[in-house]
Amino acid sequence: MTDTTTTTTSLNKFEKFKAQKDGLAIRDEIEKFAVLGWEAMDETDRDHRLKWVGVFFRPVTPGKFMMRLRMPNGILSSSQMSVLAQVVQRYGDDGCADITTRQNIQLRGIRIEDLPDIFNRFHAVGLTSIQSGMDNIRNITGDPVAGLDADELYDTRELVQQIQDMLTNKGEGNPEFSNLPRKFNIAITGGRDNSVHAEINDLAFVPAFQEAGEQGSRGAGEQNFPSAHSHHKIFGFNVLVGGFFSAKRCEAAIPLNAWVAPEDVVAVCRAVLEVFRDHGPRANRQKSRLMWLIDEWGLEKFRAELENRLGKSLLPAAAKDEIDWEKRDHIGIYKQKQPGLNYVGLNIPVGRLYAEDMFEIARLADVFGSSEIRFTVEQNIVIPNISDSRLATFLTEPLLERFSINPGLLARSLVSCTGAQFCNFALIETKNRALEMIKALEEDLIFIHPVRIHWTGCPNSCGQPQVADIGLMGTKTRKNGKTLEGVDIYMGGKVGKDAHLGTCITKGIPCEDLQPILQELLINNFGAKLKEEALLVSHC
Repeated sequence: MTDTTTTTTSLNKFEKFKAQKDGLAIRDEIEKFAVLGWEAMDETDRDHRLKWVGVFFRPVTPGKFMMRLRMPNGILSSSQMSVLAQVVQRYGDDGCADITTRQNIQLRGIRIEDLPDIFNRFHAVGLTSIQSGMDNIRNITGDPVAGLDADELYDTRELVQQIQDMLTNKGEGNPEFSNLPRKFNIAITGGRDNSVHAEINDLAFVPAFQEAGEQGSRGAGEQNFPSAHSHHKIFGFNVLVGGFFSAKRCEAAIPLNAWVAPEDVVAVCRAVLEVFRDHGPRANRQKSRLMWLIDEWGLEKFRAELENRLGKSLLPAAAKDEIDWEKRDHIGIYKQKQPGLNYVGLNIPVGRLYAEDMFEIARLADVFGSSEIRFTVEQNIVIPNISDSRLATFLTEPLLERFSINPGLLARSLVSCTGAQFCNFALIETKNRALEMIKALEEDLIFIHPVRIHWTGCPNSCGQPQVADIGLMGTKTRKNGKTLEGVDIYMGGKVGKDAHLGTCITKGIPCEDLQPILQELLINNFGAKLKEEALLVSHC
């Protein structure tokens, strides 16, 4: 591991404080902080090192912290959801939770004096928030219907859990990977529709088959390919690297020209992270993501160093991957591969949950399902394992009036970051504004298919406007001599099959002028029609 203690004079402020004290050391000081209170804490501990245990100081809500959990593959139990509900319930109007675009959950309103009790509650039900912020690996995403989907090629759940266990020492914290040059995103998909947005991750694994005979002739080894003359297909993953969003640059992941068997995925993750940890650029935090190292080295050198860490050669990528479906949103009722069982996807408007909602979701999972709840990268919820005989009763539950299984064609695809209500980086309010605008547009327009609109409050792009049909990035703009909240508009993002990033088409639109512009875009580009015109046509 690179020794960052010898060159502190040339390091940026983040590298300096990481060299002074590993972020994981903060675990042993939580009791002390609870007694001290947030105002008496060392500023670096409060503003930065607490993020290593998933606790985030928010200047816009001083004294009320955010907590980010780790939810591998977006799966949690009803008992875990109930504990999260108990935590946010304590904070009344300040307490709520947001489902994130990484199948994760963030809690709001947290007070520092409650941290010891909260961590004890988490531990009792197997929850962890370790290494979920700063220069660590973020929540590892996998298919939201893994193990349920009859058409899946590989059930990602166990692999995602193994990766998390390796990276975090089974949730206890792992100093091997607690000091990366910058944050790092990993995704693995075993389905055909790229449900994890592989292209926007630093490291992603997408399903692909190799011909056994062909690989045998390349020296793949008898253990993986029993006969060089057989031509049955062997399942594995093509590897993508370098995807990321930042304020300065956004890039889609690129092929590594490597194919790995499922049993090698964890080792490849480790090797990639070791290379990034030890060689990734650290001088300029705006140029510290994995793609900057690949730019500096070139893909061949990066691949060679990766093979050196692995201690063996990587097989060339399969000629094609298996991402050949349009992306599904999993909202509605779907048959599972298990006979007589269904999963039901609920639309959670902009991913916002309150304690009462969380208790009720946990109850529904207990009463009608198997006590399991799943999150999607679209900030929605899936409840699996509902029997045919219980389905009709489930659909009468009052909660489904708010968390619909058949929402409007804009509402079902709406995504939003936290926004200025809770985030000091956000330049505009997003969630509430997004809901109001979608409601107004759905009142005026008729749609023929869903349109994915993503809101993000700042160029950090947590709301991922670059993958949306219409992406809205918060900015400040001028109108009549006044500074107003505005957006830059992105279009052309595509997910699922042939995924690619959209581009900015116009800048600095005041939010107060946005609705008619969105209406025009929806009519001209997505086949929407004004309800008044549609009524006239129907009468004719």
